[in-house]
Amino acid sequence: MTYSRIRLVGAALVLMGSPLWGGIARAQSDLQVADGFKVTLEYTLTLPDKTVADSNVGQAPFSYTQGAHQIVPGLEKALTGMKAGQSKHVEVPAQEGYGAYDQKARVTVEKGRVPAGVKTGDLLQSADGRTVKVLEVQEKTVLLDLNHPLAGKNLTFDVKILKVEKQAPPPPAEKKK
Repeated sequence: MTYSRIRLVGAALVLMGSPLWGGIARAQSDLQVADGFKVTLEYTLTLPDKTVADSNVGQAPFSYTQGAHQIVPGLEKALTGMKAGQSKHVEVPAQEGYGAYDQKARVTVEKGRVPAGVKTGDLLQSADGRTVKVLEVQEKTVLLDLNHPLAGKNLTFDVKILKVEKQAPPPPAEKKK
């Protein structure tokens, strides 16, 4: 095998213009989104009324591990098999997003259990980190909605896959003595 150019950059050997170099680059870009792979992407999330609910376009990209249930199930399923550089428009029904809206997830609490001055429409954070919406404020009680703010809504994602990478397996768990 002959190399047209070999140069040392830092501690890394770079084989430019060689069949090996092209093969390495191709192998990385040919990786498909699959369970266990780290996926880096940019996205825009739009609601049924066409309002943008969230986007990272022009900001830091978002990374997650495919199959680790770190994103909504409908989106994770739709991204399977994609490669770096590909874009996709994905419509996720509420059931495969944040689930159906649950009327039973509305609770009434004593007013003293929420911050002073709370108003209808305010968003609070529960002790476990969930977002809670204030639905109604009475003299002695407050009605809270414990549903995810996007529960019951169909979601539309416009996604561009930036990178697909193999990850090292996690270290074995230590045994307790």
